[in-house]
Amino acid sequence: MATVDLGADSAYPERYDPSLLRKIPRTQNRGRLANIRAFSGWDLWTAWELSWLNAQGIPEVAVAEFKIDCNSVNIVESKSFKYYLNSLNQCEFAAREDLVRTLTRDLTELVEGEIGIQLRDVDGGAESAAIPGRCLDNISLPRPAFVLDTSLLRGTDRPVQNERVYTNLFKSNCPVTAQPDWASVWIEYSGTAIEETGLLSYLLGYRKHQGFHEDCVEKIYCDILESVPVSALTVFARYTRRGGLDINPLRSSENIYIESIPFGRTLRQ
Repeated sequence: MATVDLGADSAYPERYDPSLLRKIPRTQNRGRLANIRAFSGWDLWTAWELSWLNAQGIPEVAVAEFKIDCNSVNIVESKSFKYYLNSLNQCEFAAREDLVRTLTRDLTELVEGEIGIQLRDVDGGAESAAIPGRCLDNISLPRPAFVLDTSLLRGTDRPVQNERVYTNLFKSNCPVTAQPDWASVWIEYSGTAIEETGLLSYLLGYRKHQGFHEDCVEKIYCDILESVPVSALTVFARYTRRGGLDINPLRSSENIYIESIPFGRTLRQ
């Protein structure tokens, strides 16, 4: 069986091989959060380059969406996921349902949690969604230091209900490859209004930070709850794709159903 060295180049597989998948325990990085808070949510992955063979050996393609419950034991390491999906390129399936069953079995076993999978036809038209809420990107800021500083998160004396704000300026970096990861980060909350200059400055502090997508969103969620008296909070990040995959985590104090997505794909996706 093939193996994937996460820090080095590897040959792409020529046959189906679920052993290519690598898991990362969620506790590995959650243990680094100073004050972990309870949340619900999921990680939405989009695979833009899924292909396999039908029973006649003819190639088929689709865009696949994978929704992984945030309470699963593990996350999927993204590079190994790409290699695993490419191992399906020459694999024959009698029907799409057989492919979905295979994907569900392999990923459920790996993450030890709930998995939802949907295949979309590639000729369905491009989906580009407007982000609901107020964009923070035109706020006048002092020169950013680009370091994570939770002291920038401050409340005001203004109460709000279902306040929605977002930024398209978010960047973090892969802790395995150090490659940049770009995202739109969306926040909905109730309670005390967050001072927005400090909030945007805090989010820009991730620009040199190395962290998996899931970990960045969980840290943002926990830092806000620790710093500002909010009564409800949801944080959602739409990351751009890299290597044919995008990963979009959501964490919330509310029980948000796995089918619920605050907004669809943006132009950058």
